Amino acid sequence: MKPLCFVLMPFGQKPSGDGGTIDFDAVYQQVLAPAIEAAGLEPLRADEEVSGGIIHKPMYERLILCEYAVADLTTANANVFYELGLRHAVRKHSTVTVFAANARLPFDVNGLRGLPYKLTPAGQPEDTAGTARALLQAARGDPATDSPLYQLVQDYPAVQHEKTDVFRDRVAYSAAVKQRLALARKKGLDGVRAEEQALGTLANVESGVLVDLFLSYRAVKAWDDMVRLAAAMPRPLAETVLVREQLALALNRAGRGDEAEAVLLRLIEQRGPSSETYGILGRVYKDRWDAARKTADEFTTAGLLDKAVNAYLAGFEADWRDAYPGINALTLMEAKTPPDPRGPALVPVVRYAVERRIAVMRSPDYWDHATLLELAVLGRDEAAARAATQAALAVVREKWEPETTARNLGLIREVRAARGEAVAWADAIEKALVARSQV
Repeated sequence: MKPLCFVLMPFGQKPSGDGGTIDFDAVYQQVLAPAIEAAGLEPLRADEEVSGGIIHKPMYERLILCEYAVADLTTANANVFYELGLRHAVRKHSTVTVFAANARLPFDVNGLRGLPYKLTPAGQPEDTAGTARALLQAARGDPATDSPLYQLVQDYPAVQHEKTDVFRDRVAYSAAVKQRLALARKKGLDGVRAEEQALGTLANVESGVLVDLFLSYRAVKAWDDMVRLAAAMPRPLAETVLVREQLALALNRAGRGDEAEAVLLRLIEQRGPSSETYGILGRVYKDRWDAARKTADEFTTAGLLDKAVNAYLAGFEADWRDAYPGINALTLMEAKTPPDPRGPALVPVVRYAVERRIAVMRSPDYWDHATLLELAVLGRDEAAARAATQAALAVVREKWEPETTARNLGLIREVRAARGEAVAWADAIEKALVARSQV
C-alpha cells in the first residue's frame, strides 16, 4: 500500500492576477498527480473524496495524518495558505511547495524552497515532464526539515516523549465519549462492541475516538476486533504509525505473526527505526522462539532467540529514553545458554533510562515500575523487586499489563530452574502479577 500524499491547491480555473486564468485541475492532472505517483506515493486531493460530517474535519485529518503533502502557492489562495500553516505546525518535513513560474509570492513564503512550473498564455501547464521530474526528485530526497517553525524556533515542539498507553490522557476529544469508552472497557468485550455500535457510521467519528475505540479493544484482548476496526478506519488514520504498530501487535496476538512482521518491517522501511516498532517486532520474534522451544531443534531455536534479542536491541538503540525494548532484550539474554555476555554492560544503561524517566515524570506509569521489577529479579535483589512490584500493581491500567510482566518473570524462572537456581520470592511476585491480571 503506497503512502498518501495530500495535495493542497485551488480547484478549477482561477484568475492569475495578471488578467489571465490558471487551470488548476490541469496542473493537478498533468503535473502533480503523475509526479507523485512516480515517486511511489498515492495522490489525494480534497475534492476527490466524499466524506460525511463537517467538511473541515477530513481536511484537518489529512493535513495531520498524511505522510507527504504538496502545496501549490500560486495566486496566494487563502485556504491553501491556512492549510500549509497547519501542516508546517505538525510536520517537520515531507511537505513540498510548488508555484507558477510567473507568480508573485507573499513575503512570508518567499523563503520557502518551492518548485516553479511553467504555464502557457492560456493558463495550461507547460513542460509538464520537466516539472514532474523536479517534483519527483524533491519527493524522493532526504527528509530535510522544510517547516519554518522547526527550522527557526528552538526545541519546537517541546512535546514530552510518550507511549501509546497514555494516548487517552493526551488527546482532546469529547469527555462524554471518553467516559463511555472507559465504562465499556470495564464491561469487557460486549461493552466495547456495544459502544462501537452506539457511535454509528465510523466515517463520521473523530479520529481520537476511533483510536480510543481501537485501544479499548486491545484492553479487552479483542485482537480480531482490532484488526477489523483498523481495516474500517479512514485510510489516512489507518496509515499512522500508532495504528499500524498496534495493528501488528493485534495480528501477532491473533496468531498471524507473519502478517504482523510484514507490517512492522514495512513501517521501519518507510519511517526508519523506532523503539516502539522494534519493540513489537521483538515480541513477534520472541513468540516464535517460545513456540519453537517446544518443537524445533536447538539450532533453529537459538537462531530465533538471537533474532528477538537483536530486534529489541535495535529498538533500544533507536531511543535510549525508552527502556521497554532494553529490558526485554535483557530478559532474553538471560534465556541464552550460557547467558549473553552483553547483558551485564546493558543493565546500568537500561536502569539509567528508566530512572531518568521516573525522575522527570509527574506520575510514572506501570511500565516504569515493571522495568525496575524485572531489573531487580535479573539482579536477584529481593528488596528492590518487592518495592517495584508494590508500585507497579498500584498503577495497573489494563489487565494485560501485569500478565505481560508475569510472562517475562516466568521465562526467567524457567531458564534458571533449568540451571538449578530456584528463587522462591521471585515465584511469589510472579503469582501476584498473575492474580492481578485476573481481577
